[in-house]
Amino acid sequence: MRNLFTYIFSLVGLFAFSQNKQILYGFDDIPQSLMLNPGSEVTQKKHYGIPFLSQIHFNGGSSGVSAYDIFKDGNDNINDRITRQLFKMKHTDFFTATQQLELINFGWRAKNDIYFSGGIYQEFDFIVYFPKDLAVLAWEGNRDYLDYPFDLGEISTTGDFMTVYHFGLNKQISDKLTVGGRLKLYSSMFSYRSVNNTGSFVTRLGDNDSENIYEHIVQDADVSVQTSGYASLRDLDGASQVTSEILGRAFFGGNIGVGVDLGFTYDINEALTLSASALDVGAIFHSKDVESYRAHGTYTLDGINLIFPPLNEGDSTLPYYDDLEDEIEREIPIDTLHNSYTQFRPTKLNAGLSFGFGRFNSAGDCDCLNMGGGKLHKQNVGLQFYAMFRPKGAQMAGTLFYHRRITDYLSAKATYTVDSYSFSNVGLGVSTDIGKLNFYLAADNLIRYGNLAKAKSVSLQLGFNIIIDEE
Repeated sequence: MRNLFTYIFSLVGLFAFSQNKQILYGFDDIPQSLMLNPGSEVTQKKHYGIPFLSQIHFNGGSSGVSAYDIFKDGNDNINDRITRQLFKMKHTDFFTATQQLELINFGWRAKNDIYFSGGIYQEFDFIVYFPKDLAVLAWEGNRDYLDYPFDLGEISTTGDFMTVYHFGLNKQISDKLTVGGRLKLYSSMFSYRSVNNTGSFVTRLGDNDSENIYEHIVQDADVSVQTSGYASLRDLDGASQVTSEILGRAFFGGNIGVGVDLGFTYDINEALTLSASALDVGAIFHSKDVESYRAHGTYTLDGINLIFPPLNEGDSTLPYYDDLEDEIEREIPIDTLHNSYTQFRPTKLNAGLSFGFGRFNSAGDCDCLNMGGGKLHKQNVGLQFYAMFRPKGAQMAGTLFYHRRITDYLSAKATYTVDSYSFSNVGLGVSTDIGKLNFYLAADNLIRYGNLAKAKSVSLQLGFNIIIDEE
């Protein structure tokens, strides 16, 4: 069991992501900022994402431990480090992973001044909360934890693999207000979730009627796992068949859902701008290829009564463990269900307050102290807030940013973010236009790039677009 935990902690650097895109939010030079706020201020006339290259997004981390915490050089051994981190972490710490690949993205401004946009992207999203009680039980055993109820309810994890089709509109209502909305259709290719579990495991001294010194009790257990898109994969032969089956669900061959994105941008005055958005307000309705498992009940084990009957040649010993397994399954049955279920999407909230200043004068120089000059200031500083609703509560982040349009074809945004992973997350994004070709690159936790093992989260976003500006 300890070897298992060593292996798990060694994967920390490969797991754990959050969907916060603090660098792209409000970075209106990049068309993909519309995906974070459909009410952004749009300056271009049209945009076309380069298929499969317009947005490539990876984001990962861990709220409770880094690979460096386990594998750093030191006089202590790895078991001692794992033990320290085990007791340092909380049951609300989590490992997550998010990946997005934009297949198609496009937008254009109509004659009525509405900016329409749409596209398709693939998304993978995974989170598992750290089950501290069960981890301590597996690592330390129960000898020193008599009468302590190990909480089975700490088991909480979800995972989704889907294709998202979307179409939105953006409209400047007045000189101050821009609003937008986006309709999304989800095609779920694979999904699982295990949340809202209950029950406990406790070891205590047996009473006079007990057959053993200790009693091991699973009390009021109710643990379930819901899956869709999994059961049919078991009958397939080989990775190629599995891949073909999953990809076939991308075009509405899986379970279908619907959601909306809403957002606005409001210019309080010539310098201050307020923006906010709510993303993925919706649900997926799982009815195809649904299989769920539920274990529930109470069971007390006070030992195995060993019997040593005389054995003749060819006889075998009694199947003690098989009998025990049968007894546990009778007391805590595992039911296999095929009921449909509805899964709400993890809604994300963004908000920002920006102070803009500076504009280019007729000579092409920056009048950096000028507070006027239209909506597209040459420099912006401000605050951003992000929240994502997860099974055990919202994951939140706060960001300070500085955005500068360096030239007509080059702009950059620097961020400092405090979140569940770190209090020192520094990020940088750049956007450049070469003719009509736009390229952007954004990464955070830059101060950890010298030794990524110390980073509890990493993020990378890049893409290519064709942007046609207003005349």
